[in-house]
Amino acid sequence: MNKRIDLVVFDMAGTTVNEDNIVYKTVQQVINDEGFTISLQDVLEHGAGKEKYQAIMDILTKVTPCENPESVAKKAFSNFKPILKKLYQNLEVVAFDRVEELFDVLKNNNIKVVLNTGYDSKVANQLLKKIGWKKGVNYDALLTADDVIKGRPDKEMICKAMQMFKITDASRVLKVGDSAIDIEEGKNANCGITVGVLTGAQSKEQIAKASPDFIIKELIGLIKIIFY
Repeated sequence: MNKRIDLVVFDMAGTTVNEDNIVYKTVQQVINDEGFTISLQDVLEHGAGKEKYQAIMDILTKVTPCENPESVAKKAFSNFKPILKKLYQNLEVVAFDRVEELFDVLKNNNIKVVLNTGYDSKVANQLLKKIGWKKGVNYDALLTADDVIKGRPDKEMICKAMQMFKITDASRVLKVGDSAIDIEEGKNANCGITVGVLTGAQSKEQIAKASPDFIIKELIGLIKIIFY
């Protein structure tokens, strides 16, 4: 065993939950509706893992010639939620392969499972309802953008997760996600292990920029990292 891990903090979309990048496609749509022509790749590179208003702001400032990004971002974000809500009503949401098996292995070894996300609480809970996951059964806690003042890559969500379960040693925490910002979040919280997974938003090269301890193809690969 590399290190004793007491808590794993999982990103949601692209890491544990497969929703076909619908959120980032919606971010792309609401920005382009304001007269721009950004690509999905632009959105994934500059917005993946972030609270969605912040994601829109960062994309506007880094990718477009927008002269008043704050007012454009406010308008785009106000359109984002109703469009996403409508899309979600008909969206099929599934877990990535063997994620529930992984959760069971962690639970059986007294390792806490926390989900965290740049989504707001309403969207995150809608995803969980569609997938059929229940707190206390499939996972131990959920932390969303609504629960913190500072979104990722700030450490606040991970620190809250540690406080929930009275974990004081960050070296016993593993953070895993599908974007560089997940890795940055884990490093900012001094997590013992940070892991990138290639099932979601970003490529191996994009995730590698944040220097995770490991990059894995699928989430089930965490078992080897934690136990061997």
